Amino acid sequence: MTSEAEAPSTHVASDTAAMDAALVEARKALAHGDVPVGAVAVAGDGVLAARHNERELRGDPTAHAELLVLRDVARLLGGWRLTGVTIVATLEPCPMCAGALVAARVGRLVIGAPDPRAGACGSLYNLCADPRLNHEVPLTTGVRAVECADLLTGFFAERRG
Repeated sequence: MTSEAEAPSTHVASDTAAMDAALVEARKALAHGDVPVGAVAVAGDGVLAARHNERELRGDPTAHAELLVLRDVARLLGGWRLTGVTIVATLEPCPMCAGALVAARVGRLVIGAPDPRAGACGSLYNLCADPRLNHEVPLTTGVRAVECADLLTGFFAERRG
């Protein structure tokens, strides 16, 4: 998956390490029956926040990993403009989450697995690269894509099993 807003990845090692952290976070969702999606917010060399899906845990349809991590990092930084922050997500964000990333003016988005059913960063829609919106989020895609996809595939196979 690529987009016109896709940033050339000059952060290969750091993107891989951040995706590893997002995968660790995603696995935590399994403990409470949530879809294993994880997200981390990074700036400089450090992880600012890490979250996983908590829709089942909270009974909240908006408790996606990306929204939770955006809330945490905005609180930590004391503001909603997150231009210096990279969000790393194991799964391509849905329209709700992609809209929040644009609204937060996130500096960059790194995605693991594409989401052909609900992805809004290149699969079904591309909200992050829509010039009609007030901000475009540069994308790097496919980081640890196989591991991210395998985690999700295993989860859904077990539920259907």
